[in-house]
Amino acid sequence: MSVGIISSSRPMSSSSLPPSATLSLSPPPSLPLSSSPPPDPEQKPPQEPPQEPPQDPEPYSIYTNREKSFLVFLIAFSGLFSPLTTNVYFPAIPIISNAFHKSTELINLTVTMYMVFQGISPMLFGPLADYLGRRIIYTSCLLILCLTCIGLALCPTSPNGSPNGSPNGSPDGSPDGYALLLFLRCLQSTGSASTIALGAGVIGDIAERHERGGFFGVYQSGPLIAPAIGPIIGGALSATLGWRSIFWFLSISSGIAFLVILTFLPETLRTIVGNGSIQPSFIHRPLIRVIGRRSFQHPTHTPTLTPKPKPTPTLLNPFPLLLLNPSIPLILLFNATINAIYYSLTTTISTLFASTYPSLTNTQVGLCFLSIGGGMFVGSLGAGWVLDWEFGRVGREREGEREREKEGRERERGGREVKPNPPHPSSTSTSSYPIEKARLRLLPYLMIPFISSTLSYGWSLHHHIHIAVPLFLQFIVGFISIVIMNACATFVVDLVPERSSGVSACNNLFRSTLGAIFVSIIDLIASPDALGVGWSFVLLGCIGAVMTPLVYVVIWFGPGWRERRGREDREKGERERGV
Repeated sequence: MSVGIISSSRPMSSSSLPPSATLSLSPPPSLPLSSSPPPDPEQKPPQEPPQEPPQDPEPYSIYTNREKSFLVFLIAFSGLFSPLTTNVYFPAIPIISNAFHKSTELINLTVTMYMVFQGISPMLFGPLADYLGRRIIYTSCLLILCLTCIGLALCPTSPNGSPNGSPNGSPDGSPDGYALLLFLRCLQSTGSASTIALGAGVIGDIAERHERGGFFGVYQSGPLIAPAIGPIIGGALSATLGWRSIFWFLSISSGIAFLVILTFLPETLRTIVGNGSIQPSFIHRPLIRVIGRRSFQHPTHTPTLTPKPKPTPTLLNPFPLLLLNPSIPLILLFNATINAIYYSLTTTISTLFASTYPSLTNTQVGLCFLSIGGGMFVGSLGAGWVLDWEFGRVGREREGEREREKEGRERERGGREVKPNPPHPSSTSTSSYPIEKARLRLLPYLMIPFISSTLSYGWSLHHHIHIAVPLFLQFIVGFISIVIMNACATFVVDLVPERSSGVSACNNLFRSTLGAIFVSIIDLIASPDALGVGWSFVLLGCIGAVMTPLVYVVIWFGPGWRERRGREDREKGERERGV
């Protein structure tokens, strides 16, 4: 019986059992330890400890692509007013000159001062948006713009002034509105110009690197419609309803933009709402929440991202951003040069086309702005696709290089152990991706047709070639300009996404300052008594060519500068933690 029990419980032959096994019910001590007694039917099988389900990594932003597109549409609409308030003013300059009895040079001074404050004001409002929130600063800027446009529409003129008289008053001592016009234009620029930097901040909040270029392209399409439609609107309004109607139009449209932003724009600053999953205070909430609503009502995960501590007031100064990485000031200088050449071409369209083609009417001259504006609009849409495609292309090339290096090390391990090569500083964690190459390597090639078109544009006007030629060259210059400027703007935001509004304000300062300098002298050097039209644009093209090597400097040395800065930040953080 005992043998039968043992035989039934173990698949062993009787010849392999020791003799004592036939006389005992207990298993012999010589049996393998792996042999286990039959399971007790009343004993439950041991249960493994419950494992927590793996949690999905928290998304960079809770908003869907459709909601992100809606946000980009909102900021593109509000960003329209920075260039619109400039371009809608150009056709009315002769009329305003006659109304205020001031020379054209004095009225042009209002344009120059507008551009100066266009560069200064974002240096204040951009960092404030990084500190207080995007929504508060957005609504404040649009409200300032609306009120100043009302003031400009009601600005008094001096009927007895001398066209070349002092801007402080007319000869008979009657009140002169020129000083008020100049002051309100500066204040108007303060409200309108900052929307560009704020829009870049919102994109930095909601978009990751691989999609940031596309959103920048769509966002820039709003501000770039203004150079095309602004002169047409300004010319039509000033010719039919008078120059004051321009500012009434701007006050109404900016008031609508203020109400739209106040009603629908949510707070996106990551130090306040994280990735959008943190409920902000009432002042940061839109009046009507149309996006991100489902994330609060039916959250799919418990938000773990807590807001970072608010930056100290010392971080309101954006100028230290220029010292974080030498790549930032270098690429901003190159970008400002391209912008200055573009503005030099744009501001001279009216005078050059009127003198070169005297048969054109004022309305037809205004329509000539559609060419360069259309080029920039098409370029802004194409630039986003190109930037995202190039970003993915560089990533695929980098992964291919890693695979080839890995295969090479495996082949070398045939007879001996080969230690893997240490990772290059530019291939680790946050500093690994060659962002300089991804964003900038196409720019030197784009500069070839840009410079060629600039040179050809000046000589086509100088030799009175058919109007279709300079209009076509305008389109090329506008198209390439916006592709280059979008790439540079996206690149600097990629370097410091946590200070996106501040670095965009620095970008705006460089662009506006250099643009104001070029605009103030282009009419002087393009006159027949100076260089003339042809050689003036040769000079502009040469300046662009001289600045192009800055792009190669950033591509070659930028990764090392970025890695060094990251190492310094890590060492500083370890010292602060007492490590």
